[in-house]
Amino acid sequence: MYFTDRGIEELEGRRGEEEVPLAWIAERLREFVDLNPEFETPIERFATWLARLDDEDD
Repeated sequence: MYFTDRGIEELEGRRGEEEVPLAWIAERLREFVDLNPEFETPIERFATWLARLDDEDD
């Protein structure tokens, strides 16, 4: 188990039954980067990875 799994498990436990639009998630990611600019690169990579999940070329 990775250390980050705890945060993911907390997210799932607290919000796992909710349905939210991707636009809401995108805005939360922007807010997070505004507050934590040192995480800009990992958040950009994560968002790009999510955006391209269905691409057959990747």
